[in-house]
Amino acid sequence: MTREMGAALRRIQLGSALSAFGLGFTVPYLYVYVAQVRDLGAGTAGVVLAVFAMAALAVLPFTGRAIDRRGPLPVLVVASGLAAVGAAALGFSGSVPAAVLSAAVLGAGTAVMQPALATMLVWCSSTATRTRAFATQFFLQNLGLGLGGLVGGQLVDVSRPASFTMLFLIESVMFVVLGVVVTTVRMPRTAALHGARPADGSAAKGGMRALLSHRAMVQLCVLGFVLFFACYGQFESGLAAYGTEAAGIEPSTLGIALAANTAVIVVAQFVVLRLVERHRRSRVVAAVGLIWAFAWIVAGYAGLGHGSQAMATAAFISTYALFGLGEAMLSPTVAPLVADLAPESMVGQYNSAFALCKQLALAVGPAIGGPMGASLHAPYIVTFVLFSLGITVLALRLGRHLTPVQDQPSLVAAPSRVVAVSLPDGGQPATSGTGGETAVRPVPAAAPAGH
Repeated sequence: MTREMGAALRRIQLGSALSAFGLGFTVPYLYVYVAQVRDLGAGTAGVVLAVFAMAALAVLPFTGRAIDRRGPLPVLVVASGLAAVGAAALGFSGSVPAAVLSAAVLGAGTAVMQPALATMLVWCSSTATRTRAFATQFFLQNLGLGLGGLVGGQLVDVSRPASFTMLFLIESVMFVVLGVVVTTVRMPRTAALHGARPADGSAAKGGMRALLSHRAMVQLCVLGFVLFFACYGQFESGLAAYGTEAAGIEPSTLGIALAANTAVIVVAQFVVLRLVERHRRSRVVAAVGLIWAFAWIVAGYAGLGHGSQAMATAAFISTYALFGLGEAMLSPTVAPLVADLAPESMVGQYNSAFALCKQLALAVGPAIGGPMGASLHAPYIVTFVLFSLGITVLALRLGRHLTPVQDQPSLVAAPSRVVAVSLPDGGQPATSGTGGETAVRPVPAAAPAGH
């Protein structure tokens, strides 16, 4: 990694962490704010949360092409400004239309930020350093969310709407800070990515047809949907409902469980990273499926076993901790793999397509898991044990469609005369390794992964 790339990467990571810190101030309290503080009712709060998710689904299909045409930096600046306006407006929303519209603006802005940031990370990293770059981003974002939620919890007072307005204004300021920080980033001009930086705004070659013809990417998107459906889509809906209804968990314990999840991620991230870097990505993701299947079995014991309440509570908290271990293993594998599969001119579109699959899972997961977790306790656990085992199967199948370097980037560090480079079906050979049909070209040895 060059000095220019390292400096750009550090600024991007700083902005990403600060925006996550701002999000942490409001995300845990959005439902309470709309339903109780603004006295708009539980129905309106549900609509606001749904609109927040639907806005993301509406803008993500167009985000990737904008990133590939204009570059991720201007798209990220616009998105951060949009999110800042939405957050500030939501802090002053006292009516149903105002709350819904503000949530739509905020949801659209935050949704666009994700693939834009991911594309900037790709531009500022190499195949050998990308794993660590994405792992660092995941670590900092979780740390920021946790600290933001912790500080925000000390400031809010349900009897004082102004205290919540302050939280939304802090969030808005953090989005502005993100926009300002990234404008100071000097994107490195490396030869490997010259085709990914259109200077004249011309349309990027490829498009959705090329992406859908890329078998490895389609399989990765399916795998991503199942991953987020079986984990993140259940945290605050199905699993929470199951814990309170079947396991008799106190609502306050849910906060402890989420804290345990974050703590495991923060503590384990870089320990796990050293192990992940030495193994195939597909096998790491397959192992995550097994860990999560065990986590769901532990959750089953918490609600369906005949132990004491203390044992049930400990098992339930352990479930969230096990999910955190799996998340720490996923962060340096899945997101960098999306980037390594993408042709140079379609990095933004690939990141946006994967983000869209993630958002679909986060929308569908609570709708299905919530009712099941609340009333169909045994079927709920069995269903998600099977989904987790499905992750293992899908990951191993994906591994058969990856080149050795895509599956294990650390191989780049070994001296080699040639590598197999995979391209989307029917695509032309690019100047860097991406997935689909294979081509062969000489490559120099690279430095070991790391900053």
